[in-house]
Order: sequence, then C-alpha cells, then structure tokens
Amino acid sequence: MADQIVRESDFPNLKLLRRGKVRDVYEIEDQLLIVASDRISAYDVVMADPIPDKGKILTALSLFWFKQLEPLVEHHLITADASLYPEVCRPYAADLQGRSMLVKKARPLPVECIVRGYLSGSGWAEYQDKGSVCGIVLPPGLVESSPLPEAIFTPSTKAEDGQHDENISFEEASRLIGRETAESVRRLSLQIYRHGRDLAAERGIIVADTKFEFGHVDGRLILIDEVLTPDSSRFWPMDAYKPGVSQKSFDKQFLRDYLTAIKWPKKPPPPPLPEEIVFKTREKYLEALHRITGQGLPEITKG
Repeated sequence: MADQIVRESDFPNLKLLRRGKVRDVYEIEDQLLIVASDRISAYDVVMADPIPDKGKILTALSLFWFKQLEPLVEHHLITADASLYPEVCRPYAADLQGRSMLVKKARPLPVECIVRGYLSGSGWAEYQDKGSVCGIVLPPGLVESSPLPEAIFTPSTKAEDGQHDENISFEEASRLIGRETAESVRRLSLQIYRHGRDLAAERGIIVADTKFEFGHVDGRLILIDEVLTPDSSRFWPMDAYKPGVSQKSFDKQFLRDYLTAIKWPKKPPPPPLPEEIVFKTREKYLEALHRITGQGLPEITKG
C-alpha cells in the first residue's frame, strides 16, 4: 500500500473501530490510530474516485496546525512517527508513515464546531432567506462572500453516514452538550479560528470558515480529528478575492462546483469523476499545503 492510492486501509492485526468518510480509525488499547485515506466526500457522499496523496496532505496540514495551536488548546495528537507506534503497528510502518496519527482516545462531542468569518455556503443561503445564520442576526446588505463584522460560532449536528449535518443554534447546542461545555467550545473555536485566520492571511490565504471537533479525555476538553485542512475549511486565495460572487478556492469547493454543474442530485450513487477534476482537486490541496506550511510533500511526485 505504500506510495499507492489508498481507498481504504487494511491492517489485519489491528482492531478496526470504524471507517469514516475519509479516515479509518483503529483501536489500540487506550489509544486510537487514525489513518487518512485518499477518499473524498461531497455533500456527505463519498466519491467513487479517490484523490491521489490527499490523505498525506491532510495529515501534514493537521500536524502543522496542531503544533501551531499548542499554546491555545490541548489536542489529541501523541505522535505521527510510525517508528514510535505500538509494536503491533510495526509491520505496517511504511504504509502508516505520512498518513496516520496516534492519538488519545477521546469521547467526541455530538456537535461540530463551525466558525464563519465570511458569508458563504449554507450560511449565505440562510442569510438570503432569514437575514441570519444559525439564529445569529447579521447586518442587512451583505453579499455572497462578504466578510462578517466579526467571526461567528455556528454549530451543527453530526449526522449519521449518508445523512446531512444540520445547522443549529447555540441554545440547541447547549441542550445537547450542556451550557458550560458549549460556552467552552465556542470560546476555543473562535480563538483557534482567529489564530489560524491570521497566520493564513500572512501567507495569502483567506480562511472563510472552518470546522473543529472536540472531545473529553479524563474530564478535559481537547481538540480532536483534523484541523484547518481543505476538507474542513474554505480556503480562498487573497489575491483573487472579490465579494459578491463565489470564490476560487484551495479546497473541495472546486469538486462541489463540478458536481453542481453536472446536476448531480447530491445523493448516492456518486458520479464518476473525470481525470481532469481529480488532478485539479489534488493540485488545489497541494497548493494549500505549500502556501500554509511553506513546504510540500517531498515523496510526492507533483503530477
């Protein structure tokens, strides 16, 4: 499996806990091994065609951000060095290196923590209809891709596989996870977003919005899953930004736009992806990695 497209991992001696849209999660005693595949989803449906190297790109970006965010929040990363993984993982070290993380086993919160700094996606759709996003009233006269007066916390539900997440109000989130926890994740999410937004801006990228996940470990609230990747965020090139229209992006919005153009009904089965769409999506993810971290993936042949 090393140096190949990874649609799904296969490690017979490891206990597979679950397969998500992108990540395969293995349980190793009181830890988890998260393996990022090259699968890509859009509108909560996993495409039949993977994006080469995508799992490595997502892993590299998350590792960069976990390091950057250590002064702000505790996170679940233990190590991404496969040579330091538990003994049972050693036979698979070559396949795991670069696309996996050994992490603390957390109890995930049943909400996704979304922060929006710009008006786009489902937020733009709701604003046009109600003048608000997740119950937060916004000033009149905003256009698509407008910067918001300040970043807002707009949680959503976590849908079962094949279902769609639903935006909810802060009050609804509080009922699901408790008021104190809801206030904590709102505060942390906004802090993390601002830090990431400012660093990305120095490197020519607008972080329009992003999604975080949190969980509890021994009663402590920690950041889990991925962070500030093209799968979980909208990244726009600053030099091409123009309010009033949909933006060029370094994320999977390019794929969503293609699926919209071919009038796919946003439900299974997924359509086949042309080679050009796969290639361009890969290039956009690589560009995000290069711009944000200043590095590429040396072992990856750039097309």
